[in-house]
Amino acid sequence: MHVNGSPERRPRLTPPIADARRAVRDALSAAAALPAPDPHDDHGPRRPHPLAPGALVLVGLSGGADSLALAAATAFEAPRAGYRAGAVVVDHGLQEGSAAVAERAAAQARELGLDPVLIERVSVDGAGGPEGAARSARHAAFDRARAATGAERILLAHTLDDQAETVLLGLARGSGPGSLQGMLPDTGTLLRPFLGLRRQATRAVCADSGLEPWDDPHNDDPAFTRVRVRREVLPVLERELGPGVAEALARTAEQLREDDEALDGLALEWALELVSQTDDGAVALDVRGLAADPPALRQRIIRLVVSAEFGVSLTRTHTLAVAELITDWHGQGPLSLPGIRVERQNGLLTFHPNS
Repeated sequence: MHVNGSPERRPRLTPPIADARRAVRDALSAAAALPAPDPHDDHGPRRPHPLAPGALVLVGLSGGADSLALAAATAFEAPRAGYRAGAVVVDHGLQEGSAAVAERAAAQARELGLDPVLIERVSVDGAGGPEGAARSARHAAFDRARAATGAERILLAHTLDDQAETVLLGLARGSGPGSLQGMLPDTGTLLRPFLGLRRQATRAVCADSGLEPWDDPHNDDPAFTRVRVRREVLPVLERELGPGVAEALARTAEQLREDDEALDGLALEWALELVSQTDDGAVALDVRGLAADPPALRQRIIRLVVSAEFGVSLTRTHTLAVAELITDWHGQGPLSLPGIRVERQNGLLTFHPNS
């Protein structure tokens, strides 16, 4: 079943197949058109590198309908855009017969013309519950696959439905704007072409292409929070509020990402006006300048500076505790946080690495 093989195996171009191919084509084009990061900018957020001409990309393939549709679309579009395309199959070992499922998915990738095709077997354990541990193991496998092959991006088949579920979970957990932005289309290592496609479209792609997807029983197991959101919560919202809830959640994520990028840019510009180095090498921010800022900008500046200078991601609780040294100052002593120590001295908010 090679993409450019015999006519009897070439799928008829139906709207779902055309949409999937267009999504991959647009994602590759957008990744290639990214501006190159400024190598002299040590303070701003890290930007993804543009996808280089002739680069290798790997499809993260489970054998399910979403990733199989992505594999077929990528196998068709990547060579036409000047890229090499392969696949990486992660065997989590969580179910009996998982090795056979992984081998079948790898065989399907090869039949589509993808090369190289890797199988990464992982052990799922650690913190974050079964979903979080599986995600961590999977992403570690992606990192190994990129290192082994030199691939510039791993293409993942998250759909608009997955994005809506992510936003809804973030909203329910009160995780703040970061979680409500959902999954990024391009992180610099992970590329998600299907965030604008519904899940039923990927099944249609497989059916129209003569591809037989594997149905993961975990996707129907109510023990997993995301499955309950998919099977129970979103259908209730659609029934009670009307159709279009998933699309609205995905649009919200996109709008929040745009706002976040704009605010980060403003915060960075203002932070560069306020930041300085003290005689003992600490990083300092001018208290008076921060006090004049709106809370959202003040807190964003604090987070940006700490992240850029110390590689520490402050939680909202920690950020607010630092902000109190500006807005509720009554002579309190240094504040010890994970990775840093913060104190107010002589009109400056100083940040030291924890020794």
